[in-house]
Amino acid sequence: MGSTNAVAEVRFADLVTRARSLGEEGRALLGICGAPGAGKSTLAERLVTALGDEAVYVGMDGFHLAQVELARLNRTARKGAPDTFDAAGYVNLLSRLATQPTDTVYAPQFRREIEEPIAGAVPIHPEHRIVVTEGNYLLLREEPWRRVRTLLTETWFLAPDETLRRDRLIARHRAFGRTLTEARERTLGSDERNAVQINATLPAADLVLHAVVD
Repeated sequence: MGSTNAVAEVRFADLVTRARSLGEEGRALLGICGAPGAGKSTLAERLVTALGDEAVYVGMDGFHLAQVELARLNRTARKGAPDTFDAAGYVNLLSRLATQPTDTVYAPQFRREIEEPIAGAVPIHPEHRIVVTEGNYLLLREEPWRRVRTLLTETWFLAPDETLRRDRLIARHRAFGRTLTEARERTLGSDERNAVQINATLPAADLVLHAVVD
């Protein structure tokens, strides 16, 4: 982890090369951070596909609290805020991945079609030298989130044009059944409050990406 390096535009192939180099001396944990709709999961999945069998994708979203627990805590309307995740569980997983590279470790996976995390859905095997993880809160300074950054080899921050990001987010909400009005309210409401908090963590990233091109 070093000082932030911001680039207006970067080639995807150069990112693949950079990610691969991280795992040359043992397992590396690459974090991709950004606000909702920034394109984190898209980039993470592309990287893992390009890197092949040496890489695996682990999303922070697998640590969403279950709907029943959000309801019990009266946090359903704020789903996506920092306190609606099992942050300590995510930290513990990253710690295991960093310190136990010869073990197979299982991670949860968030399924958007049911809006619930599924335990033990993602196996991370010893041959996975590069673990690509993505999420909103990889660079928060509050406990226990602040420990995430110390476990990551590098953290990249996606910072696309804000209008584009919001448009993507509205389209995503609509794709999962919300009306246009509901999608806009969610995007400009709780999602936007979270985005402000996330974007404030940008200076702590090792690399800031405004656009990725083929």
